[in-house]
Amino acid sequence: MAIPIFRASISQSQIQPSIHYFSATRSRVDETNKKRKMVLSCSPSQFRPTRSEVSFSVGTYLIPHPKKVDRGGEDAFLVSSYEGGVIAVADGVSGWAEEDVDPSLFPRELLANASSFVGDEEVNYDPQNLIRKAHAATSFIGSATVIVAMLEKNGTLKIANVGDCGLRVIRCGDVVFATSPQEHYFDCPFQLSSQKAGQTYLDAVVSKVELMERDTIIMGSDGLFDNVFDHEMVSIIASYTDVSEAAKALANLASNHAKDSNFDSPYSIEARSRGIEVPFWKKILGMKLIGGKLDDITVIVGQVVSS
Repeated sequence: MAIPIFRASISQSQIQPSIHYFSATRSRVDETNKKRKMVLSCSPSQFRPTRSEVSFSVGTYLIPHPKKVDRGGEDAFLVSSYEGGVIAVADGVSGWAEEDVDPSLFPRELLANASSFVGDEEVNYDPQNLIRKAHAATSFIGSATVIVAMLEKNGTLKIANVGDCGLRVIRCGDVVFATSPQEHYFDCPFQLSSQKAGQTYLDAVVSKVELMERDTIIMGSDGLFDNVFDHEMVSIIASYTDVSEAAKALANLASNHAKDSNFDSPYSIEARSRGIEVPFWKKILGMKLIGGKLDDITVIVGQVVSS
């Protein structure tokens, strides 16, 4: 993500969280309950609306932008075992670096605050309220897109999303739910900001999804969704029985696509659809805008399991 909102000229209890800021190398994080295997059978008796209490079995993986490896990138993510499980991704807006501001500080503090408010009475286990309190408590200059998902033990997944981080729900080989990005214009997404021009929790798209046991959730920063198609995500999930390995495979696929100048990525297809093209002399030669998009890539894979 490249453009901060100040350039857009638009008015506008028992908690065991894990919040991660990433080392300078590729990072995989395994929580205590994450070594359970994914179950991919699609028989009606196994894919059913949840009746018993459920939770997430979660795997995570991050690959920083190649030029930001020494700083660990500008994404942050949160995994908490509170209630059925809470997952979140925040993606720092890189354009702040041109203002001599470290873009990673705002998303890190934002999710650090979110981790402390997960069980707060005012939050009332509501992702939009969690964004509200976390944003209000964030003091660093900067901005970030953010997505938060909170699983109730009865199987209801509550989602609040500001910007272009995303989430997919995969059931029996199909994407049955997908978030949509919010943006002011191409490459300038909605974003929580330290500036008044930014968005607030009121701008979040709020969704509820009734999950089934063995549904798989994929959450990530735009570095994932700009470089990997939904059908590729479905294929990866079908190929792995471990959530951590699935997260790693998705991140690696996104990284490979991002570096491939000949890959017609979701990002390049969307850019062309918005009228963004190569210089005229390249068009004369029959060339078109193509290739992946280099970015930080954060992936969370969660499977719904009986508690």
